Parts: sequence; structure tokens; C-alpha cells
Amino acid sequence: MRKLSVWRVIKSGWQGFIRNYWLSTATVAVMVLALFMLGCLALFNVMTQAVVANLEGRVDVSVYFNQDTEEAKVLGVRQELVALSEVKSVDYVSQDEALKRFSERHKDNAVLMQSLQELDQNPLQPSLNIKANYASQYETIANYLNDERFKGMIDRVNYKQNKDLIERLTSLTGNIQTAGIVISLVLGLIAALVSFNTIRLTMYTWRDEISVMRLVGASNWFVRGPFVVEGVIYGVVSGVMALLLMYPMLYFVSPKITNFLPGVDLMYFYQANFWEFFFLLVAVGLLLGGTSSLIAIRRYLKD
Repeated sequence: MRKLSVWRVIKSGWQGFIRNYWLSTATVAVMVLALFMLGCLALFNVMTQAVVANLEGRVDVSVYFNQDTEEAKVLGVRQELVALSEVKSVDYVSQDEALKRFSERHKDNAVLMQSLQELDQNPLQPSLNIKANYASQYETIANYLNDERFKGMIDRVNYKQNKDLIERLTSLTGNIQTAGIVISLVLGLIAALVSFNTIRLTMYTWRDEISVMRLVGASNWFVRGPFVVEGVIYGVVSGVMALLLMYPMLYFVSPKITNFLPGVDLMYFYQANFWEFFFLLVAVGLLLGGTSSLIAIRRYLKD
């Protein structure tokens, strides 16, 4: 008997979805738009993270050692830095490597190259190029290198020269992340409100039938069930359609973004994480449709 009642509820919900095709179409269209924006927002967050990582990858701090510092001591400092949690990577540049890079960079400057050849020794210093996990961590690394035990080896740390750039980058990344959170909350709230009000309109068109069902003694569960099923159908259909709409959008947009931001391929990310997107959009659609139906029907069950 219980199974029969469940089947009737599901069948009634499906019939309601099919019978009111114009209202179902309008509800699904609104929810598709909301879920499509959610999917685009997820891709936007991926893009902003890539931009932040790209900007942070362009910034580093270099430590220049005195020319008479033994290579073993320089490598010892490198090992200490690698062990720090704030440090992402440390590259050692010997005097010979520094000279090679300098010569390659200024090979078209004949005067400079001639002056360099007239010197009796390599004027460049060995150095360590340090990359932190986050731009905000460079100050901690610079303070670590100011320890007294490094005074006899380290000639200078170029943190102060890069400090303004690093601080601006830290501020920019913080603003981007904050903006992403705010946009997510706003769009999420708009999607929930629009979906709720659209489904509530569906409830309103069924108010007379709900009253009749209650007059003949139908339980709250039997009255509520078909509308929850209908809301779930809205959510599933909307999630799948939003997922399908993202493909043609990315087909045209992704190459342009890749040209502007090399290394950021949203189409590849979408395809590689297709099932994650599928479950995200369908789950949010189910939540919006089912919850909105439950809340909207409560008003008529209290009358």
C-alpha cells in the first residue's frame, strides 16, 4: 500500500510537470539561467585563481651572496629556505650561470659586452631566487634572512625593491578573492529567490486542487509529495540543460580567454571535470526545486 502511494505521488508530480507545460517551461528556464550562472561562476573562480597564480609566479625575492662565499654555504642556506613552509621553491644561480644569463640578456649591447670582457674576474654574485606560496609570505622570508648568522654571507636581499609590487599584488589577490565570494553569495541568493518565487507561482495555480485534496481528507504528505516531485524534476531538467548550455558557450569563449591568459583552458577544465559539474548543477537544482516546493506548499497546508 505504501509503495502504491509513493508511485501515485511520483506519477502525479510527473503529470503536473507535463500538464502545465507552459508554466513548467517558464520555471525550468528561470532555473536553467540560475544554474548556468552558477556554472559560469565556478569557471570564473577557476580563471581568477589562474590569474592570481600567474601574477604570483612573476614575483620572487633574490638573495645575493658575497663573492667570496663558498658554494657549500650558499647551498646550505638554500636547504634551510626549502624547509620553510612559506617557501614554494628556491633556485640556485652560481656566478658562472649568472654571467651566462647576463651575457645572453645583453648580447646586443656591444659596449657593455666589451667592458665585461676587459674585466679580470666575474663581477656577478651567486644568488638564490625564492618563490613563496603566497605573495603575503615574502616579508616573513625576508625577515628570516635578516638573521645575524647570515650577515657574513648575504650581501643584500632585494625584498625592499620589490616590496611595493608585492604589497600591491597581495592587495589585488585579496580583492579578487573577496569579489569572487561576494559575487557567489549574491548570485546564489538571486537564484534561490527567483526559483522560489517561480515555483510559488506554480503552487498558486494549483491552490484550488490543493483545497479539494484537503477537503477529501488527503494527508499533508500526499498533498505535498507531488509538488516536491515536480520541484525535483524542475531541478534535474534544469541542471542537465544548464550543463549542456555551457559547452557551446565555452566552445566560443575559451579560445579567446586562452589567447589573453595563456595556460588557462576553460574548455579543458570543463571536460576534465565534467562529472563534478554534472553533480554540482544537478544537486543544486534538486536543492532549489525540492526546497522551494516544500517551502511554497507550506502556506496552503496551513489554511
